[in-house]
Amino acid sequence: MPNAITELMRSNPMVIVYSKSKEGALEELGRTEVILNSLNPSWNARINVHYQFEVYDIDPQFHDVNEKMLKLEEQQFLGEAVCLLSEVITKQNRLLTLKLGVSEHNLPNPSKFGELNVQAEESAGSKAIMEMVFRCSDLEIKDLLSKSDPFLLISRISESGVPVPICKTEVRKNDLNPKWKPENPLIIECFNFSSNGKHDLVGKIVKSVAELEKMYHSQDGENFFVPASTAHDSHSKEVLKSQVYVEKYLENNRQTFLDYISAGCQLNFMVAVDFTASNGNPRLPDSLHYIDPTGRPNAYQRAILEVGDVLQYYDPAKRFPSWGFGARPIDGPVSHCFNLNGSTYQPEVEGIQGIMSAYISALRNVSLAGPTLFGPVVSTATAIANQSLANNQQKYFVLLIVTDGVVTDFQETIDAIIKASDFPLSILVVGVGGADFKEMEFLDPNKGERLESSTGRVASRDMIQFAPMKDAHGSGISTVQSLLAEIPGQFMTYMRTREIQAIS
Repeated sequence: MPNAITELMRSNPMVIVYSKSKEGALEELGRTEVILNSLNPSWNARINVHYQFEVYDIDPQFHDVNEKMLKLEEQQFLGEAVCLLSEVITKQNRLLTLKLGVSEHNLPNPSKFGELNVQAEESAGSKAIMEMVFRCSDLEIKDLLSKSDPFLLISRISESGVPVPICKTEVRKNDLNPKWKPENPLIIECFNFSSNGKHDLVGKIVKSVAELEKMYHSQDGENFFVPASTAHDSHSKEVLKSQVYVEKYLENNRQTFLDYISAGCQLNFMVAVDFTASNGNPRLPDSLHYIDPTGRPNAYQRAILEVGDVLQYYDPAKRFPSWGFGARPIDGPVSHCFNLNGSTYQPEVEGIQGIMSAYISALRNVSLAGPTLFGPVVSTATAIANQSLANNQQKYFVLLIVTDGVVTDFQETIDAIIKASDFPLSILVVGVGGADFKEMEFLDPNKGERLESSTGRVASRDMIQFAPMKDAHGSGISTVQSLLAEIPGQFMTYMRTREIQAIS
């Protein structure tokens, strides 16, 4: 958009992209190309965007300088904008328009800096799934007393030019005209199997995916070749009589996690807090529930903030069901699932700050008790996910349980988890304090034995993760944050196994 600074001449803009660490330090991620004489530029450069954008005007004397060599202090600043990546990818078309402004730079007319359009495009690999059937004919006999035992080794060529193996077919015993079903290759090598591991190369071809597709449509075979052993030229090759055919070629596009998010599917955050007496008296500094007057968050608050600060951006309404368990509300029996806000019927609170306020209020209005039961909370969260599914809503729920101890209703919890695995729900369990959490790790299928219900049923998928709370060291991430990395995979497993498509 036009900038008031450039009334007499057109700008020559370039975008500088930064990411911001938790400590606030900025790290440059990349720069776009310079667009000459344009007040409405459109850049082609691809940059991984995280947090902050700044735009500079490039003086004419620098037009022929590589943008990576430009000194930013010598350029005219045109404005900046800040956003989270989640703000971009949750848009239906992954396009976010930001108002350019100014923070530290003292420029006139801040209302006329224009706008910056940020477009996000998923670049973590191809969405395409290739299914191909290969067949060979007239392979050379490599074994003295029997026919060859061929198999194909399929590799892709990396950016450095080094072949990286990605697939190996089964061995076809005593077969000179074998047929295989491998995946998407660029290099296809046929070997004769040897039990000593020194397989003999029968021949190979090097083809792009497009060329393999062409081979399928033409039904023409491609001759294998081997490097010519007598040639001095390393690129010389000997073409063989043996051929390979593509008998089947099928390409499908697979939807990704971001496809669902940008199509409007929401991640709904839920919280359950352990109020059992083992946490200690909340009024004393040694309690895990102690509210520090300085504002320093306790372990429960840190866990909620770390998970909630990520998930809140994937829920437009930001109304989060929040519960407590293992405490006795005023004038009532011990409850193993009560609304954190004190409401009889409504468990939802407004935003992460609403969770924090309800948590502090609950500490003043309940008596810590016990035992530690997870079953009621998991069942309540499952009921909400079930109701959403019945209403055909595109929602997926993430329940965070923060606890200081080992569950007492172990089998009941396992039964509830296995039932929950059939619904759009993931469970993150974070252990706080110094307790021995070895038994808790049994709940996580990646760390213990397979979960089995009291009726012999097993979970339909992996949807629960456990980890003890640990602080990040240096620039690393905390255990709580690392648990979040499991959510997209669990989400996609649920969607794919139930054949739920992202609907724009």
